[in-house]
Amino acid sequence: MRPSYLGFNKASYPWKKDIDYRKHPEQYKVGKGEQGVLICEPYKSEILPYWRFKDRVIAEDSSEKIYQLFLNYLKKDDFIGADMARKFLQMGFTRARRYANYKSGKKYGSKNYNLLEKGTGDAEKVLSAGIFFDMWKKAESHPDYAKKKFDWKEKYG
Repeated sequence: MRPSYLGFNKASYPWKKDIDYRKHPEQYKVGKGEQGVLICEPYKSEILPYWRFKDRVIAEDSSEKIYQLFLNYLKKDDFIGADMARKFLQMGFTRARRYANYKSGKKYGSKNYNLLEKGTGDAEKVLSAGIFFDMWKKAESHPDYAKKKFDWKEKYG
């Protein structure tokens, strides 16, 4: 089994590093899950400094700060910012779960891409993942966000 990132087709990936998505919002795609989260500027640079999940206390502070950014973006009618904050909350969950499952955070071996043994990770990350999961779901179910997402998809696909 090969990891999905092998053979990645960069040209067909809809998110580009050289686009300012605040100036060109029409080029933003909602996508699935966390797609584009570490690419879309200026949002990545605004949110990334607060994204941490080392332990429960850090995860609580981080997820609360990112959720506040989410609310601020909604208040400014900035759907892309809100969606990016939601993606960072989701990524907090998935990455913390990855480190809870695998000590190195890597799911595959580096030489033959074999699946590594699960259950070798940090139990503290399970708590971090739960914190981010709850905040991610809170953001995703926010009525203003849900409406803006629906309207965005109707307008831009």
